[in-house]
Amino acid sequence: MKTFFKMNLPNKLTTLRMLAVIVVVFIALFPWGGIVGEGIQGWMYACRLNRDIPWVRITLCVLFILASLTDMLDGKIARKYNLVTTYGKFMDPIADKLLVNSMFIILTFWGLVPVGVLLVVICRDLIVDAIRMIMCERNVVVPANIFGKLKTVVQMIAIPFVLVYSLIFRRGALSFPLDVILCYVAAITSFLSGVIYFMQAKDVVLEGATK
Repeated sequence: MKTFFKMNLPNKLTTLRMLAVIVVVFIALFPWGGIVGEGIQGWMYACRLNRDIPWVRITLCVLFILASLTDMLDGKIARKYNLVTTYGKFMDPIADKLLVNSMFIILTFWGLVPVGVLLVVICRDLIVDAIRMIMCERNVVVPANIFGKLKTVVQMIAIPFVLVYSLIFRRGALSFPLDVILCYVAAITSFLSGVIYFMQAKDVVLEGATK
């Protein structure tokens, strides 16, 4: 706790975003309606029913939006006031991925996001992170591509949209599945950003592969 209060503002925002992940997971996976059945299956079924509790979805939506705002603020404040630290460089991307991927896992578990979307998002992050480790060892900087930024924006829009859309608009089988479409757009932009990032770094990644 003392360490937290000694941190500069950007690092505090990053830490709060990490803590928000814990709160989000707890709210999403606590059996608010009571455990139905016995054992782990009963608990999982009860957690899945949380998707039908409006206050749970609205609370998650608000928390995600607030946490996403800290993502935009911490970087701008750190650069503007020269508060960039090793902690911030290390924890900021981890906090971002934990927040987004945790939400995608929860929404997939609830049956609100297609499994394929989740796999694309997580696999893309794993591959890009592995490439970044290689590039860091070689002291090579790969510039951000437009699809990387677009991916982040679409994900930040898609997750809260999925949480509230079916509560408000989808009232039957004939309702237009705009939330699902937005999920696929997020998967496509994520995939393209990963491909472009790989192509930018392929000379280093594939070095010696043909020897």
